[in-house]
Amino acid sequence: MFYWFLKFVAVGPIVTLVLRPTAEGTEHVPAKGAAIIASNHLSAADWVFMPLSLRRRVTFLAKAEYFTGHGLKGAAQRAFFAGSGQVPIDRTDASAAEDAIRTGMRILHEGKLLGIYPEGTRSPDGRLFRGKTGVARMTLETGAPVVPVAMVYRPRRVPLPGRAGRVLGEVFARVTVRFGQPLDFSRYAGLSGDRFVERSITDEIMYEIMELSGQEYVDLYGAKVKKSMDTTGASAADAVGRLQPQPRETADRLPDSLAG
Repeated sequence: MFYWFLKFVAVGPIVTLVLRPTAEGTEHVPAKGAAIIASNHLSAADWVFMPLSLRRRVTFLAKAEYFTGHGLKGAAQRAFFAGSGQVPIDRTDASAAEDAIRTGMRILHEGKLLGIYPEGTRSPDGRLFRGKTGVARMTLETGAPVVPVAMVYRPRRVPLPGRAGRVLGEVFARVTVRFGQPLDFSRYAGLSGDRFVERSITDEIMYEIMELSGQEYVDLYGAKVKKSMDTTGASAADAVGRLQPQPRETADRLPDSLAG
């Protein structure tokens, strides 16, 4: 009930009136039954704009920290995230990742829409980063189609000089939510657990998101880049440059004949 209150009364009308987000391809989202809504992740507001464009409820997997706060603030935060369709998951280790996948599969087996961000974290610099294979595992285990989604933000022109104009232009950015054609991976039925198949599926999903969003793709995990930034104080571009293999190193690994 609280989810619909937020969507149609407390949050949705205000966001729609002020920011006027637009949606494309909503007809690609199944009207009923399970489906995975796999999106790029550029802003903390992504999970607000995307569900607003759909009639069906979308359930997200959210980090457990949102549900563990103390006092009045913690209680309000727990109520908000639980009521707005978030399901808590622990992201601290490998077993936690397995629990998250099982939670996602449970939601899909209930015939619901599951919203996930395959990158696992917000983009550190606006580019699209490597997807984690949990999305592939869930589609293989449940048979649910994957609907790729691109969040696109374009700054508005605000008639104010300097930094004030730029900041307000980003805050009130034009938002477009693009839904792509559903991806069916039934051809890989029975191959859950095969890491090569799961990587291939994940890369196909990320490619479709890249095509929808127009983002540059970086074949590194966003979380790894952020960790390097925190450790070294480097910018995202510098961290990516350090973590990616140098062109000469890549060339050294290529076969020097057709025989490989």
